[in-house]
Amino acid sequence: MTRPDRSHALDHVVAVLFENRSFDNLLGRLYEPGEVPSFEGALGNALGNPIPPWAEDGGGRGRVPYGVAPDMDTPDPDPGEEYQHLNTQLFGIVDPPDNRGVPAEQMTPPYNAPAEAGLVPTMDGFVADYISAVTAETGRQPSYDQYAQIMTGYTPAQMPVLSALARGFATFDHWFCEVPSQTFTNRSFFHAGTASGYVVNMSPADSFPVHNTAETIFDRLEAHGLTWRVYCSPPARMPFTGIIHAARLRDRFANFHSTDRFFEDAANGTLPNYAFIEPALVYGHNDMHPPEGALFPGLTFDTPSSLIGGEALLARLYEAVRMSASPTGSNAYNTLFVVTFDEAGGTYDHVPPPPGPPPDPAAPAGQYGFRFDRSGIRIPAIAISAWVPEHAVVTDLHRSTSVLRTMREHWSLGEPFSAREAAAPDLRPVLSLDTPRDPEDWPDVHPRPFPEFTEPMVPPDLPLRGLPRALFFAFLGLGRELGQTVPDIAPDATLTGSEGIAMIHAMFGHMFPNLGNGH
Repeated sequence: MTRPDRSHALDHVVAVLFENRSFDNLLGRLYEPGEVPSFEGALGNALGNPIPPWAEDGGGRGRVPYGVAPDMDTPDPDPGEEYQHLNTQLFGIVDPPDNRGVPAEQMTPPYNAPAEAGLVPTMDGFVADYISAVTAETGRQPSYDQYAQIMTGYTPAQMPVLSALARGFATFDHWFCEVPSQTFTNRSFFHAGTASGYVVNMSPADSFPVHNTAETIFDRLEAHGLTWRVYCSPPARMPFTGIIHAARLRDRFANFHSTDRFFEDAANGTLPNYAFIEPALVYGHNDMHPPEGALFPGLTFDTPSSLIGGEALLARLYEAVRMSASPTGSNAYNTLFVVTFDEAGGTYDHVPPPPGPPPDPAAPAGQYGFRFDRSGIRIPAIAISAWVPEHAVVTDLHRSTSVLRTMREHWSLGEPFSAREAAAPDLRPVLSLDTPRDPEDWPDVHPRPFPEFTEPMVPPDLPLRGLPRALFFAFLGLGRELGQTVPDIAPDATLTGSEGIAMIHAMFGHMFPNLGNGH
């Protein structure tokens, strides 16, 4: 294979967005102090968070220091990730006091946000918020050992694949997600530079799939004769990318494929200009998300370890890019592989997020009165390319929308998607080598074995109750909003788990015809 010159380094972009981990949580220990010229890590700093005076256990200790995660399923249960929780985590504020210990959807204005605009986050409310969130989820306060989980992070030995790639290429130690909230809004920013004013996932239920009409990178690529595909890790049947941007993409769901197709395309040199990878985000998830099972009685979401599963997926994706050697199509020399996360998901980080320009400064405030003028928490991000030096640490501020801006400018796709995207730094300077690195010299990665997850999502022979039943009727409502043929099911009807799953597959399975069968 002939090595191309650097002008072809971005012929293809592959991006994968994992779930809900902060920089300190996964990469805070990547380098020892002084090992590289500059690295804003966790080591060498006396990091910690105060224990609130209302904590029932461990209050006499005063604070929780930053420590090492005791296992690969920490923190468990999953911390709060909505805007209301992020405000407490960032500023240490619970306002009004009645917002303590209640679910996010029951919290009231000002939703724990500071009264004064422009305050620098103190990053000292993670312990207080985790105690509050666990209390709301379980009905009791956690013990010290339980809530201390929120102040832990992983070592390179615990995360061998992610750490090897971060050391072997370029890692960004000031890369921030776009919104101090959860998945849907941050994933919308990743592909559209905005979230149409929405801050949380599905409240109301039709917010993103119906009303998020923002133009996407997928629209621009097609308009300029370029190609794209979304590849979803099995057993996905309803990919989040499709739901979030359904108003724009509902006629192009045939562009959604299994990751099996990605591995074939990489091997054959037929990757599109833009390939987006979506891990399995719900059942059997390999998305690195903290455990969710404790929050959803009656549903089986969690694999033996979402982190180990995510590392196994990342290793396969990386090797597929590394081994791609088409002389005329996509290959290791003309592909940029970006590995990052959608948001921090409530896990601890010590670097205060910076302000951020609102996507549309003239637009009214969005949900909860948020003006989208603050960034979300720092997250891991790695740029993998033959044109990127090893042991590179990019210390300048970057955002999730940096990927969007880089593609838009490199491929001359027109005006910025939003003021936020226009302000995001370009990634092209990171591809700084004059001579590309031979893929044979790229780092080898060694994921740990990941057992197959075969548990049913809901008990097949038992009646749907509780949350599974609520989710079933939520899916019925979503199907109606998306124009699907929806069965007329009485609210008091008796349904078994297998009947409910079969109906959901019948309603939504045909919407994404190339995703195949799943659970």
